[in-house]
Amino acid sequence: MVHHTPLIAALATGFVLAFVLGTLANRLRLSPLVGYLLAGVLVGPFTPGFVADKDLSNELSEIGVILLMFGVGLHFSLKDLMSVKNIAIPGALVQIGAATLMGMGLSWLLGWPWGAGLIFGLALSVASTVVLLRALESRQLIDSRRGKIAVGWLIVEDLVMVVALVLIPALAGVLGGKDAAPDEDIWLQLGITLAKVAAFVALMIVVGGKVIPWLLEKSAGTGSRELFTLAVLAIAMGVAYGSAVLFGVSFALGAFFAGMILNESEYSHKAAEDSLPLRDAFAVLFFVSVGMLFNPMVLINEPLLVLATLVIIVFGKSLAALLIVLAFGKPLSTALTISASLAQIGEFSFILIGLGVGLDLVPEAARDFVLAGAILSIVINPMLFTLIDRIQPWLDARENTAPAGAVEEVPAEEFQPITETGHAILIGHGRVGSRISARLQAEGVPLVIIEDNRTQAQELREVGHSVVHGNAASTRVLELANVANARWLLIAIPNGLEAGQIAIHARAANPDLDIIARTHFDDEVDYLQSQGVDLVVMGEREIARIMFERLGLQTPASS
Repeated sequence: MVHHTPLIAALATGFVLAFVLGTLANRLRLSPLVGYLLAGVLVGPFTPGFVADKDLSNELSEIGVILLMFGVGLHFSLKDLMSVKNIAIPGALVQIGAATLMGMGLSWLLGWPWGAGLIFGLALSVASTVVLLRALESRQLIDSRRGKIAVGWLIVEDLVMVVALVLIPALAGVLGGKDAAPDEDIWLQLGITLAKVAAFVALMIVVGGKVIPWLLEKSAGTGSRELFTLAVLAIAMGVAYGSAVLFGVSFALGAFFAGMILNESEYSHKAAEDSLPLRDAFAVLFFVSVGMLFNPMVLINEPLLVLATLVIIVFGKSLAALLIVLAFGKPLSTALTISASLAQIGEFSFILIGLGVGLDLVPEAARDFVLAGAILSIVINPMLFTLIDRIQPWLDARENTAPAGAVEEVPAEEFQPITETGHAILIGHGRVGSRISARLQAEGVPLVIIEDNRTQAQELREVGHSVVHGNAASTRVLELANVANARWLLIAIPNGLEAGQIAIHARAANPDLDIIARTHFDDEVDYLQSQGVDLVVMGEREIARIMFERLGLQTPASS
């Protein structure tokens, strides 16, 4: 029986193509975002073959925007921003201004109105947080001084874009959109918009600051993981939708504040972990839906304009950032890291240019230029970091021999490479891992922790642990933990499949390593042992064994 299932068709084709092309991009050492965008191009109206339902894709992308902004708010760290505020805040604002002016200059040459140029320039001025974090994490730079400056810089950019998303609809008439209102009506509308936003922010801080943590605590108290996850998603979607209906603010702003308030809860780590799969899934659909809007013919019809857009993104605003950082007296290595971090655009650029097109503020050609610039800059960005990696020894030598009086970074704030040998490597620092680390620390056993939660990794470093941030299934992460010279590997995560992959890579790097893992399931015991794990601890078996011993009984062989 044939069913009319445009939603299922859009989801199926979007996920399948995104997975295939995202995997291919990853194999080519590119960001998977490139694959997701190209998947959208393939199912879009500008390429032959299957075309996904555009209206459905737009609604799915709205959910993606909500969950993306919720994730941004959930990881928003005022502490990180304040630690580098003296350079990140003025630096980001000046860089946004410089890049916006470059974009306006290009739009002026094209004969676009100034309002179109403003939005086009803003879209080119903001880098992708997703691309930046992955680039820094892969090099263990997140918690270095330059990494913190880059992250703080991006936080400022994100906040500026959140404000822009609030103000642009209210100022659409002034910016040259359709149905322009008289000046007095525009100021009245702007005042009403700001009042609504202020009321929403006040309500979120005063009421949401108490209700949201209370709701999470009650959900966690049920002991039901699905209810807790549902509570997190209900907060994200409910606040986003409610803010739009009751206060007239965007879904994006509502979701951002929901995440930011939730971040203050003691359950923020668990909320981020439990909601991550759904956030990732809809973020993929967001990038796919954005790719559907891209007309690849622009690369053939307007190559010079695409090149000009790319030059602004990769060289123009990066050069501005480089000069700004150097003007603050920071070393060249820091300036190059910041400039490379900003040499790309992503999710906020898509949201902003989409808003501009929807309000008839910018021509659709502007969206094509932004999308082309995004795809090409995300492809180029890893190459810039690789180039910096290759000249890093020269930079280190240059900065170590800097003349007297030169301003240098504080070494204590830089990421310290792992120097432990004959040590234990602990993977995961949850309920099990935290108990293991406390005992090993008390016994004086040298320890390196691998943790894939960035905030938790930073907190562990602050209390004195040697930490590698990343997924231990990556050989690069294991190398950073000095697995070749380790004595024990303790896999405290409950994911048996991932633990098996970790064991394979660790055993290949160190045949004498003593590997211990945990599991919840009988079939995973045999699997992990086949992957080279020396001892597999199954929680249920150990509980039963202790109970039998208490009763004076022998543990049955089957247990």
